[in-house]
Amino acid sequence: MNYENILFDITDGVATLTLNRPDKLNSFTQAMHEEVRHAMHKVSHDKSVRVMVLTGAGRGFCAGQDLSDRAVEPGARPVDLGDSVEKNYAPLVLALRALPMPVICAVNGVAAGAGANIALACDIVLAAKSASFVEVFCKLGLIPDTGGTYFLPRLIGSARAMGLAMLGDKLSAEKAESWGLIWKAVPDEELAAETQAMARHFATAPTKGLAFTKQALHCSPHNSLQQQLALECEMMSELGRSDDYREGVAAFMEKRAPQFKGK
Repeated sequence: MNYENILFDITDGVATLTLNRPDKLNSFTQAMHEEVRHAMHKVSHDKSVRVMVLTGAGRGFCAGQDLSDRAVEPGARPVDLGDSVEKNYAPLVLALRALPMPVICAVNGVAAGAGANIALACDIVLAAKSASFVEVFCKLGLIPDTGGTYFLPRLIGSARAMGLAMLGDKLSAEKAESWGLIWKAVPDEELAAETQAMARHFATAPTKGLAFTKQALHCSPHNSLQQQLALECEMMSELGRSDDYREGVAAFMEKRAPQFKGK
């Protein structure tokens, strides 16, 4: 596929997917969804990839849906927004959560609507201090889709989630960090370097163990303690037989840096 709405690269175990419609704040069109799906498929099937970075081009991360891409002409039949969520946004969120590797989101500017919730679907969110998060749905008579109603209360509690969802106020990156919505807010000029350093770290880390960690944490809210302990037992049994575990122990005993292969 020839990409026109994203930039995509795989180098040294790092897959970088950049939303690339800067003149439209990287808002999603049907064409962009198709390109992102194609790139995500490549990431999930390329065994050399050990971490993915998602970011945006220009001054914004993602302004959500490009409303002009599904604008309704006067007198025309209404667009089925549920169909759009079911076919495009929900699969994207599930794909990000299911990737067997860490996913870093570098929020370089405003993350609004679906754009905010796509960021929250990633494993670690870094944001420039000038960036912001806005759940704009309430201003259009809609609900926070793309997993917004799932992520917000789990990350910041029901009171703050309700306020963000029903008021649509802009939340600064620094406040998002203090609330626990994201991992870290960094100076704008340091975002790229910090993202690259984290990506390089994950590209040499024990990928399978990180993938299991991600999966276990996602399961935790739905499991009883007994169920979660059983899941940990199952995962530890498999990871204990991995090449990376053997290498980690050997490196510790030999007092050297481990050389993980992600297996």
